[in-house]
Amino acid sequence: MNRRILLAELAQETPSRIVFLVMDGLGGAPGPDGKTELEAARIPNLDALAVRSQLGLTDPVSPGITPGSGPSHLALFGYDPLEFQVGRGVLEALGIDFPLKTTDVAMRANFCIVDQNGILADRRAGRLETAQAARLCRMLRDIRLVGAEVMVEPVKEHRFVVVFRGDGLAAEVADTDPQKTGVPPIDPKPLNAEAERTAHLAGEFIRQSRAILEGQPANMVLLRGFSKYPSIPSLPELYKLRPAAIAIYPMYRGLARLVGMDVLAGGNSLEDQLRTLRSHWDKYTFFYLHVKDPDRTGEDGDFPGKVRAIEEVDRHLPALLDLGPQVIVVTGDHSTPAVLKGHSWHPVPFLLNSPWCVPDGLPFSERACGQGSLGRFPAVDVMGLAMAHALKLNKYGA
Repeated sequence: MNRRILLAELAQETPSRIVFLVMDGLGGAPGPDGKTELEAARIPNLDALAVRSQLGLTDPVSPGITPGSGPSHLALFGYDPLEFQVGRGVLEALGIDFPLKTTDVAMRANFCIVDQNGILADRRAGRLETAQAARLCRMLRDIRLVGAEVMVEPVKEHRFVVVFRGDGLAAEVADTDPQKTGVPPIDPKPLNAEAERTAHLAGEFIRQSRAILEGQPANMVLLRGFSKYPSIPSLPELYKLRPAAIAIYPMYRGLARLVGMDVLAGGNSLEDQLRTLRSHWDKYTFFYLHVKDPDRTGEDGDFPGKVRAIEEVDRHLPALLDLGPQVIVVTGDHSTPAVLKGHSWHPVPFLLNSPWCVPDGLPFSERACGQGSLGRFPAVDVMGLAMAHALKLNKYGA
């Protein structure tokens, strides 16, 4: 019996409230002065909470594995990321309420810049403004493919969604994003025979896109996360929770919707998110509060910016604690060290506070969490720990 099935059998509905405060990309690696971003940040409120909490480090998938945002979030919500594999394209599409059909293939796309030799110069086109990206998306709607309908929708900044609709499409196509600059984009390659037609359509979409975008602020596109709508049990079904998500970025709203959360207004700032949390406090028993900026700044290689993003969360933490959640978890989905400018395999700092925890008396940092009583453990165990501390699990066995 796996963890998810066991928790589902033991779950009981109670009025206690759980909050997952997820700072995307929270974990880091030492910068020039030997400190990580979290260690360099001035976080008196998080440190004070940590002293009263239990600490540990989580591995989103497995030690040494660098995870994407989808699998790392699924693990936090109690889904084994090796059992449930959800593509980025589906998550982005759901995040903007796109009406996906089960036969559709969705892709997460980036506007990017290539030089005159076709070499990738900027994977995000300078983080193109959303309004500009929306204009370019309207231009790409002129693309016509033989044998499939193509739909293009803006998401946020340089990100957009491409959906192929037609018969006999398969999602097993490799990403065209090489995840680094200084090299050309990768041609879409089928991973099995059934996906050859989809890969051909993707190649034709890219070819037409480049012709349409010539002379524009972004002159090329990258496709990743080819995927179809999966079948996945919901959090209310499994854990008898009334869950809600408060996230600004569409991808994370899509992920929450996929696992059965009500998706509430995120606004444009953490202050807006906390306002939504307060106004819906009595309606739900589980809240997922997602903060994107630590990951965004980490991917940009902006060490000081990531420090400031963590400090911003710290400043708002008292407003969250004033609501009195029975259980609060503070963690990240994965690590995004600014020195690496991307996701990494480093374990993620983890904090759990409840009336029933035995405090470790330590501040909040990677090194302190490594000394915490929870040790280093799989992120898929987080949901069980949180539910136990919220008194939402019955006893196992006689």
